[in-house]
Amino acid sequence: MSTATEFDKLLEYSERLPAIDLSAGRQSIGCGRFDNGNWWIKSALQTSHPLAWRHVQELGHVLNYLSTDERLPTVFMPVSPPPYLNGGEEFLSWVIESKEPSFSPDKCVEWLEGRLPRPVDDIEQWTTDE
Repeated sequence: MSTATEFDKLLEYSERLPAIDLSAGRQSIGCGRFDNGNWWIKSALQTSHPLAWRHVQELGHVLNYLSTDERLPTVFMPVSPPPYLNGGEEFLSWVIESKEPSFSPDKCVEWLEGRLPRPVDDIEQWTTDE
């Protein structure tokens, strides 16, 4: 399976998140596989978007620690070049990495679709009662 085809569903889903920075279109999101078979996808957030930190919280919850009994083989984390070279939030990226090669990008989308607001690109679905 080619990388483009393998990641299409996850790329399409990620593009629909309202706070994802798509300044260069789909090319704004990187993806690939490590030598051990695990995969990764990396994007930036529009940190000034009102839903940016809600995205971080939701993705962190589902991908890092859904529950003590039901943890996915994934991690969601920030990555950055050294702050002394390129400081500032504009250089901060967010990565989803798999920790088990058999957990596919498509399976990741299934878990996110089942737990994030639906439809994910509808800003009204992200509102809370606060």
